[in-house]
Amino acid sequence: MTKEITPEMAESFSSTIQEVPQNKVIQDAVMKNGIKASTLNNDSIVSMNHVFSNEIETGKVSNQKQSGRCWMFAALNTFNHKLMAQFKLKDFELSQNYTNFWDKFEKANYFLESIIETADEPLEGRLVSWLLETPQQDGGQWDMLVSLIKKYGVVPKQAMPETFNSSNSRELNPLLNAKLREDAMKLRKLHQEGKTEKELQQAKDKMLLEVYKLLVFALGEPPKTFDFEFRDTDKVFHREQGITPQAFFKKYVGFELDDTVSIINAPTKDKPFGKTYTVQYLGNVVGGKPIKYLNVDMDTFKNLAVQQIKDNRSVWFGCDVAASSDRNQGIMDTALYDLEKAFGFSFEMTKAERLDYKDSVMTHAMVLTGVNLVDGKPDRWKVENSWGEKVGKDGYFVMSDAWMNDYTYQIVVDKKYLSDELKQAWEQEPIVLKPWDPMGSLALMK
Repeated sequence: MTKEITPEMAESFSSTIQEVPQNKVIQDAVMKNGIKASTLNNDSIVSMNHVFSNEIETGKVSNQKQSGRCWMFAALNTFNHKLMAQFKLKDFELSQNYTNFWDKFEKANYFLESIIETADEPLEGRLVSWLLETPQQDGGQWDMLVSLIKKYGVVPKQAMPETFNSSNSRELNPLLNAKLREDAMKLRKLHQEGKTEKELQQAKDKMLLEVYKLLVFALGEPPKTFDFEFRDTDKVFHREQGITPQAFFKKYVGFELDDTVSIINAPTKDKPFGKTYTVQYLGNVVGGKPIKYLNVDMDTFKNLAVQQIKDNRSVWFGCDVAASSDRNQGIMDTALYDLEKAFGFSFEMTKAERLDYKDSVMTHAMVLTGVNLVDGKPDRWKVENSWGEKVGKDGYFVMSDAWMNDYTYQIVVDKKYLSDELKQAWEQEPIVLKPWDPMGSLALMK
């Protein structure tokens, strides 16, 4: 058997392609226009209608710009929907920069604590190498947002607006990570010198002061109190003075965060359905809510999302947004591109195989705000993105049910929608997954 590519082999392959005349036409189209534009399936575009049998009234689409805070925007959007409906607000937004500040500060502490915890692990070992690869970043998970809000509350966008660095994190993140890696080096050296736990914590406190200063200069300092003023859609003016972020969340948002559960569909052999899972070293707030998932089959997964939408509540979800999608058209559909017809071979991995072989993972979080039901079954879903109004239909996307099956991995729903069997399953002690497990991926797509 030949192990290397020979000139004869390459010549044979070339001849095989040239034997089919239409291959030249396809080659010219792909070379000039790109793979996606050349294989775009118009039937998919026609079928992905932006009309839905069940739809939640929402406002103007937000814009995370050049940052990976999709998970944060999506979560806050679910709160925005409730606020706008309850208090008759138009196009209201909670401050993403406020939660961003505390997320980065908490992630810095979480990283440094992980470095102290692993101080006896070899520097070149997989675990420490994994920790050092990305000390912190923009991405996150629902439970991480819950930890932040329970500790720090929320504020309106006006109380802490966006800055250059919150909307464009490519300068801040490398600088902060460089500082954290330097701090990791210092902490490991102090441990090697025999310093006590108290001395390590004192050193860490000084490091966190520097991190706080960097974040204040880049993002602004979070308000401790603020005035909340607004005029509702009935033209009535409202004012509340000197309210704290925690009090604001309790009074105006009022979500019972402990009643939310993360549901995943990960159909791999190592993750049986009906079990709960967590991921080692995945989090942001030390002592905060641990990451926890309940793995279910896809029919159960979708039924839970439908129930919440029918109750006029939007659904946070995580997916592999780049797969079989077009951001300009705002379409996510497995039939969007005729790749098999164009190239003459198929792409046939299952969802489980794509996870196992690193071909797909959760990359982005958005919000389900509608579903089209035919005879009680979904055939397409309405999606609120956070990429501004210039993509999709005024920022909204449409997702086929087939795409939901293949590329959606996580939803967050109220615990009340779970059956008694699922509620019992949720109470199980979670199975601990390795830090590099696919279910440890963070939503951070820009």
